[in-house]
Amino acid sequence: MLKRLIFSFIALLILSATAGFSQDVRLTGQCKQAVATGETFTLVYTLNAQGSGFRGPNIQGIDVLSGPNTSQSSSVRFINGSTTMSITYTFTYLLQANREGAFDIPAASVTANGKQITSNTLSVKVVKGSGQGGAQYQGSGNQGRGGGAQGGAVTGSSNDVYVKAFASNANPLQGEGIVITYKIFTKVPIAQINISKLSSFSGFWSQNLMKENDKLQQSTQVIDGEQYIVADIRKIALFPLKSGRLVIEPLELACVAQVRRQTKTKTGDPFFDDFFNDSFFNSGVANVEKNLKSNPLIVTVRPLPEDGKPADFSGAVGSFTFHSEIDNTRLKTNEAVTLKCTVSGRGNIQLIDKLNVTFPPDFESYDPKVTSDVQTAAAGILGNQVFEYLLIPRKPGKFSIKPITFSYYDLDKKKYVSLNSPEFSLDVAKGTSEQTTSTTYSGASKEDIKYIGSDIRHIRDNAFNLAPAGTLFFNSLSFWMLIFIPFILFVVFLVLWRKLAARRSDIVLMKNLKATKIARKRLQKAEEFQKAGQQDKFYVAISQSLWGYLSDKFSIPMAELSVDSVHEALVRKNVDEAIISQFIETLNNTEFARFAPGEKTVNMERIYNEALEIISKMERELK
Repeated sequence: MLKRLIFSFIALLILSATAGFSQDVRLTGQCKQAVATGETFTLVYTLNAQGSGFRGPNIQGIDVLSGPNTSQSSSVRFINGSTTMSITYTFTYLLQANREGAFDIPAASVTANGKQITSNTLSVKVVKGSGQGGAQYQGSGNQGRGGGAQGGAVTGSSNDVYVKAFASNANPLQGEGIVITYKIFTKVPIAQINISKLSSFSGFWSQNLMKENDKLQQSTQVIDGEQYIVADIRKIALFPLKSGRLVIEPLELACVAQVRRQTKTKTGDPFFDDFFNDSFFNSGVANVEKNLKSNPLIVTVRPLPEDGKPADFSGAVGSFTFHSEIDNTRLKTNEAVTLKCTVSGRGNIQLIDKLNVTFPPDFESYDPKVTSDVQTAAAGILGNQVFEYLLIPRKPGKFSIKPITFSYYDLDKKKYVSLNSPEFSLDVAKGTSEQTTSTTYSGASKEDIKYIGSDIRHIRDNAFNLAPAGTLFFNSLSFWMLIFIPFILFVVFLVLWRKLAARRSDIVLMKNLKATKIARKRLQKAEEFQKAGQQDKFYVAISQSLWGYLSDKFSIPMAELSVDSVHEALVRKNVDEAIISQFIETLNNTEFARFAPGEKTVNMERIYNEALEIISKMERELK
């Protein structure tokens, strides 16, 4: 009886759930019907079922700033014995209208329940806007999320809210880190801060100093007698890779500002209790969308001095310490030993990708394992870079590893500094060779006896190969071939060995040959960071893979790499212009995706696939 009740209850649940799932599948598009020129607005497609293969509309006449950004939500309800489950997929675009006119947005499509579902079409009318810095804004019931204005004019000033960029140093040395800070200044409550366009940092190595979910720190500041709320919205550490005049393009963002209806009364209350909340419900105010743009910055980078520049200088700039150690100095042949070198300090530490190390010729060495432990702080980048070399001695004897020199430009001392490791002496003894023993078998039949000596053998019962009488092996063709073939093979081996040794001593050639292998290893590391959800480390690994591949392939130091030098090097190699453009676009997309709004997981997967594809294409082109 109990089993029947349980089975009946389960069947009831299944029938109820099935009834809950039998809803009509719809893909619905929504956006504003009327916007002003320069206004940023969202286009949202909602799917009320599980779907895949979303194809967005071909939008003409309206700029697409980002998207589609995908999100998913689901819910299960059990009410009065009835179970219902709902799944909602949302695909969001961020659009900007830049010219007047009436524009149609075609239908989007998605695959759900094995069928292709098509959305409705939309129409958007773009009218002339009053401009960002105008004195008046026309409020409307659908303006902003609060809908605070019911029509009529609202007042606002161009300096109510604005964004400004600051550089910690506008005249740094090549390789010297600077910090770019973007601050927002406001006298009115604002919300929905969305960055629509990131600044480009051409000619720089960049590192974000603010975490994505960091809470914005606010402060007050009096400017021209007016009190402002100030907050840092972005902070980037930049390391110039070349000297000269470098331009940092403006950052653009959109926000919703709460402005008063047209009135002459001033109370002096700043209304900053809920600075970054979207609670604009006062009847005496209106929510106005503002598009803000920061000022561009010009950084004049000075070249590093040539006076006293070491021959092994690779572009490290900052303040560093250098330490090296070896795990064993007494070992036997074919035993592995590890040499560990650590560079620690503050500066462009992630651009230090190699050390000048010379190993004894009788040692087999491998490419170093490079481990980075870098922290980002408001003052810049600090941490350590560890190089681990695996060495295997092949011959016994006494050997020494000469001191390793690490050179960098010290910003505090304003001169080049060279740090040396101690000389390591190694005592290599001959390893024990494997002892082979012969085994004697005995048995009742010859199949059980393999070998019991040189003077007793079993009688052969198979056919014999007979030769004419008087035929001798001595002085025959086979005799002379067996005499000369080992000598010829030895000569061939000697020639090949010398060529291989010369080839391995050519560091530039070896780096060129191993460039793709090293790049793929770095991409594998990036894939691990992607699966672990470590976004900052993922983008650093992708950048190191792309820039490191170019550095190794064309023997260009990392400090001298730039988009221009990459383009020139690829043109000299007769690489197809389309592939060059794709490679440079991948570099730019990598930097943009690090800070772009939207689904980070989708961006990481897209950037990883682009990097893998362009390195494969480049390798095929250069063969």
